[in-house]
Amino acid sequence: MRLDNSTLLLVEDEALLRRRLAAKFEQAGAEVAVASDLTEARRLAAEMSFDFALMDVNLPDGRSPELLEEKIFGSSTVVLIMTSEGGIEGAVEAIRLGASDYLPKPVDVNDAMLRMAAARKRRRRSRGDTFKQEKETAQSAAIVFGESLQKVRQQLDRILVADRRLAETGTVQPSVLILGETGTGKTSLARWLHHQGPRARGPLIEVNCSALPEALAESELFGHERGAFTDAKETKIGLFEASEGGTLFLDELPSLALPLQAKLLKVIEDREMRRVGGHKTISVDVRIVAAAQDILAEQVARGDFREDLRQRLDLFRVNIPALRERGDDVVELAQTFAVSIAQKYGLGEVVIPIEGAERLRGHDWPGNVRELAHEVERSLVFGDDKLTFASLDRGAEGVSSEHPWLAAGFRFPEEGGFDLENAITALVEQAMEQAGGNATGAARLLGVPRDFVRYRLKQAKR
Repeated sequence: MRLDNSTLLLVEDEALLRRRLAAKFEQAGAEVAVASDLTEARRLAAEMSFDFALMDVNLPDGRSPELLEEKIFGSSTVVLIMTSEGGIEGAVEAIRLGASDYLPKPVDVNDAMLRMAAARKRRRRSRGDTFKQEKETAQSAAIVFGESLQKVRQQLDRILVADRRLAETGTVQPSVLILGETGTGKTSLARWLHHQGPRARGPLIEVNCSALPEALAESELFGHERGAFTDAKETKIGLFEASEGGTLFLDELPSLALPLQAKLLKVIEDREMRRVGGHKTISVDVRIVAAAQDILAEQVARGDFREDLRQRLDLFRVNIPALRERGDDVVELAQTFAVSIAQKYGLGEVVIPIEGAERLRGHDWPGNVRELAHEVERSLVFGDDKLTFASLDRGAEGVSSEHPWLAAGFRFPEEGGFDLENAITALVEQAMEQAGGNATGAARLLGVPRDFVRYRLKQAKR
């Protein structure tokens, strides 16, 4: 068992035991700071962050649970308590205040390291659970590998075979790049790949890169040390660490700023990272699955995405066709959604009739699978329980009732009075709906910067 690149605070008043334990932990690769009492422990904790703290219950100037009550350690520090015979009460108190475990004296260092590793794994998983949002909607249903997705399924099966071979040798699986229009099901595909592969027992952390504030994106991905910036009041584990042993899904990857793309590239290449404000190198065992629009090559040509990062990710590439290109699969997919949604709302059995299937095949589906899921749910909720999808027949007339300037043959009023601001806002909102609420996707549809879309939406709320 090793503790390479870890920092450990050892708080023990007995000098001989302190030296013996410190030497053993240093041999295991840890950087050890020692304290003989609470006062010294407080000073060291204020000066640096620790991955682990191993403390005796009773010390010359008090009891170590006081330090937990004072919250001098960050949430990422794993605290273990050492107890002499009869000291169980103090250990129980320490665990109530946040300690991970307790060890009876004399301390077995190998046992201590195993407990530290297990506790750190639990902390990382907790960080991942805090971030992860379970989306129990129709869009999260199992992928329907119809006729149009057989090529995709074959690619995925080959990737899984390669993954299992690499897992047997302890090698980290290469990154996967999923390309497709907004709403084609890239997230569902990433989930399927994770749950079918050798990392299924590990965490799956999903990150929408376009939703990460630029100023905080690096901290979210890689974590930060206490004091790294103004609001960094304690050490924070990043999503790379939270994904240890599992998969990190980076959706809308080109939304990350170019400097952050460079850091991501280095982490993928070296399998090592540093937290923001940190100097310690942390090894990461994470499988990266990245998703982007099918215009990634154009984004590289414009300089919005790094060519070297694209090449690094492009080893295992999967292209998902747009829904309009998937023929009869749209009906099978809609039926799958209908069953799932009917169960959610407590409805009876639903079957799509011939009339509804014809409308589904004839629609262009600019919002792809996401739009289809919404259309099925809307139909069931608003009374089209026979799923004829009559609402898909609305054309320019249905649109022009609210925005007549979208209809063919529209002419501006001779007397003036056309409201251009409202028209722009309406176009932005329509693009947002088509893009499934994704600002980056809406900006791409409109041919404008993402900040413009966010600005117009903010103005519309005033």
